[in-house]
Amino acid sequence: MATIMETVRRPQVRQTQCFIGGKWTSSASGKTFETVNPATEEVICEVAEGDKEDVDAAVDAARDAFEAGPWAKMDARDRGILMNKLADLIAEEADELAALETLDNGKPISDARAADIPLVIDCLRYYAGWADKIEGRTIPVRGEYFTYTRREPVGVVGQIIPWNFPALMVAWKWGPALAAGCTIVMKPAEQTPLTCLRMARLAQKAGIPDGVINVIPGYGPTAGDAVVRHPGIDKVAFTGELATAKIIQRNAAETMKRLTFELGGKSPNVIFADADLDSAIEGAHFGLYFNQGQCCCAGSRLFVEERVHDEVIDRLREKNAERRVGDPFDPETQQGPQVDEAQFDKVLQYCEYGKQDGAKMISGGKRVGNRGFFVEPTLFTGVTDTMRIAREEIFGPVLSVLKFKNVDEIIRRSNDTNFGLAAAVWTRDIAKAHRYAAAVRAGTVWINCYDVFDAGAPFGGFKQSGLGRELGEAGLANYTELKTVTVSMS
Repeated sequence: MATIMETVRRPQVRQTQCFIGGKWTSSASGKTFETVNPATEEVICEVAEGDKEDVDAAVDAARDAFEAGPWAKMDARDRGILMNKLADLIAEEADELAALETLDNGKPISDARAADIPLVIDCLRYYAGWADKIEGRTIPVRGEYFTYTRREPVGVVGQIIPWNFPALMVAWKWGPALAAGCTIVMKPAEQTPLTCLRMARLAQKAGIPDGVINVIPGYGPTAGDAVVRHPGIDKVAFTGELATAKIIQRNAAETMKRLTFELGGKSPNVIFADADLDSAIEGAHFGLYFNQGQCCCAGSRLFVEERVHDEVIDRLREKNAERRVGDPFDPETQQGPQVDEAQFDKVLQYCEYGKQDGAKMISGGKRVGNRGFFVEPTLFTGVTDTMRIAREEIFGPVLSVLKFKNVDEIIRRSNDTNFGLAAAVWTRDIAKAHRYAAAVRAGTVWINCYDVFDAGAPFGGFKQSGLGRELGEAGLANYTELKTVTVSMS
């Protein structure tokens, strides 16, 4: 690690406290928790462990900033200018933020530099452009009345983000909320709080008024639950797993908060025999193994038409054998560790489930090395629709391959899941591709590509994969209330 780190400057860990009302403070309880480098299992630093009292203070600061502070009075275009300043500062510190993301999360530095941080900047700039374009309408109602609508900020929003794309999930949440004029209380994942805290410092440096953004590190059952239950929070946005979303729904019911969820998936990725197999196999491999398989939309159910099944399996096995797993700070590394020991154990347990249920493990299934939470890229064939590895979200580098015969069959089997986040289809027959895209119950469908994201394209799930949409103009709807105004003209 020492020799490799010489080529990538080790990031400075500067922010480890709660950020409330523009001030860095220890938690009210004085408690801290460790954040761990998943590649080495070493403690990076101690971070303030926020709880209900800290959330109360953050909500007070956010409410004051919303109702009485300059944010409430600021011209919308000026909000956009400040958001662009934040994007500028992130761009200036892009290498440092990428390294901090790799240190805390374990993702390869090449991915953090090429994907995560550039997408953060792009998302903030996209929503900065929306700040002065949130408009109402005039409506021709009956009678002597003039009726118009206004889009107003929903108020103080609680945002709870996951650990798989820590910095990017900050941008996905902050972007539309800030553009709409809301104020924020954010709880980052306890596994990966460091880039969120650094971005809060940059937001302050950009001139975003104190109290507009507040960050409370801590655990879900304490800090997260306090956000969900707090009567001063008008809306909660959560990205994470289904079981947690169900708890949030129950606990938010008392205050009737607006809720949006971006949850998990068991996304079908379909390769027809007439596809460009070079592109399809590359896309299938990337669609599952990217980010150590820790993607909510990972193409974890790979359906392959019978005629090309064996060829696809052979080529995927070869790609797994060539995949470089190791030190995430090595620019040549393609796969880093799972985010923590719990996730590492879960992935290996599902490898055992696959074997127990009768699937054939073609490659992987074991730990890499004896230090860090590294798992070999794993490939199963002979998988059936009822196996646990085909039905449950693993969130790791485990690909299940299933055979199919025709279009009608694959549409039915693709939809045989409680999830509906994403899907993909690979074929040269564009009519068949569009037929599949129309029939599959998923919020995003990729045709002859995978994991193509843009800040302007809405993202979210059908069924138990979520409520509402992130990104695009649709993402702004989560952070605004629609008000109707009617004026008597007689």
